[in-house]
Amino acid sequence: MDELEAAGTPPVSELTPAIIRLGDMILAGHSGPGPAVGSVSDLRLTAADGGTFRVRVLHPTQSPRAVVVYFHGGGWVLGDIDLQYDHVARDLVNGAQVTVVLVNYRKAPEHPFPTAIDDAWTALEWVADKASDLAPAGVPLVVAGDSAGGNIAAVLALRARDRNGPRIDHQILIYPVTDCRVDTASYVAEENQLFLDRETMIWFWDQYLPDADARTDPEASPIHAPSLAGLPPALIYLAAYDPLHDDGVAYAQALREAGVPVQLEVAETQMHGFMQMAGILPGYDEGIRLLSDHLTTCAAPSTSIEESLHG
Repeated sequence: MDELEAAGTPPVSELTPAIIRLGDMILAGHSGPGPAVGSVSDLRLTAADGGTFRVRVLHPTQSPRAVVVYFHGGGWVLGDIDLQYDHVARDLVNGAQVTVVLVNYRKAPEHPFPTAIDDAWTALEWVADKASDLAPAGVPLVVAGDSAGGNIAAVLALRARDRNGPRIDHQILIYPVTDCRVDTASYVAEENQLFLDRETMIWFWDQYLPDADARTDPEASPIHAPSLAGLPPALIYLAAYDPLHDDGVAYAQALREAGVPVQLEVAETQMHGFMQMAGILPGYDEGIRLLSDHLTTCAAPSTSIEESLHG
């Protein structure tokens, strides 16, 4: 953070998305390439509106224990499966012996809400349809994501329940956006205005869903869903120093009140964004271990993902 401040970079709210996206390359340069995995393939899917987006499928060297569909963070505006999240997927593949599908959903403001959700849904249905190519029958299907990607994963769990879609066995939500409110204690705490601050989060919402009155739509703010009952078990993993910390705590509580099993974990020394910072923050390695252990534990199959398309 001292280095960023010394560089004199203007606040995100004063820049354009195109300029800010150049910063993705800086983080990628610090992290370097990820480890080798069994195999990697890139595909292009056709979205509901006729547009296209990419997915990357990473297989382990041995038979996978689960299939994880991962949605990256970046405020629905930034982030990329090449520059910032390829190493995250590779570390999860090797750490948990799972197949990971990275989804390069289209970004706002060029593609505002609900494009990211619809692209993610297309990817999830594709994974369910191609289940036999991705893993042995009977392994669990997991949705996962960090920040805006955690928001997307949570929304897909709701949509799959409500639309009789692919059966999701687990959800992993890493400091997720669950509410459009930006006035919680963690949002305004001075010590949390670090890699992500309140003003930047407001800017992200303005790019993604400019109509503030529409942001309580459960597909934008999943905590506003009429019911959270019947959703898959969740691991919610938060950073202690993060404007979104209280979003995650509130969603964990709401899930529990709806009868959904929840494991809530907090990285006590970390700030928002640490789960993309391989080689930058030591909390990244600890997080990979926690996620890998959780995936290993939840990999006891309850149903074949080949049968999951219609739940």
